[in-house]
Amino acid sequence: MDTQQDNPQDNQRDAQPSDARPVLEGPDIARVLTRIAHEIVERAKGADDVVLLGIPTRGVFLAQRLAAKLEQITEREIPVGSLDITMYRDDLRMHPPRALARTDIPGDGIDGRLVVLVDDVLFSGRTIRAALDALNDIGRPRAVQLAVLVDRGHRELPIRADYVGKNLPTSLRETVKVQLAEEDGRDTVLLGAKRDR
Repeated sequence: MDTQQDNPQDNQRDAQPSDARPVLEGPDIARVLTRIAHEIVERAKGADDVVLLGIPTRGVFLAQRLAAKLEQITEREIPVGSLDITMYRDDLRMHPPRALARTDIPGDGIDGRLVVLVDDVLFSGRTIRAALDALNDIGRPRAVQLAVLVDRGHRELPIRADYVGKNLPTSLRETVKVQLAEEDGRDTVLLGAKRDR
């Protein structure tokens, strides 16, 4: 998740349930993931060399869902894994220590493959920069693309998504919270006012 301060916990604590409103619900999320899967197949000319890597936490669940949809379309297994970016973040010194997530690279690796990074929210771009650094230490893909559920704008780096579920214009006084059934018990994207700290 890409937040202004690059703290994955910001979106969880900033949205106040009393004022947050849903902008995507479960059926909407399923629909946009189906669309993204079709776009990946079209751009990759069949997705023969595609590897999906989710950025923990919710990006991993989205990558797994995308892989399932790609498998339905292509009738072949799509390698899917996770890419922990914790040690590549540029804000490590500014926040309390955080637990490392799991990096899980599919057995055939990523060299010469089309890697699609998957995340829930694209904001400043710093999370994706960290993911590119982490990827560089693992191998040399043929190309790297980015799929996100929500692009909320406010980029600080020249990074854009190749596949976007929903472009959601926001102010810096708002927060976007993605909830997925695997982690939160339901599928929804909430937009709310940022809590004063």
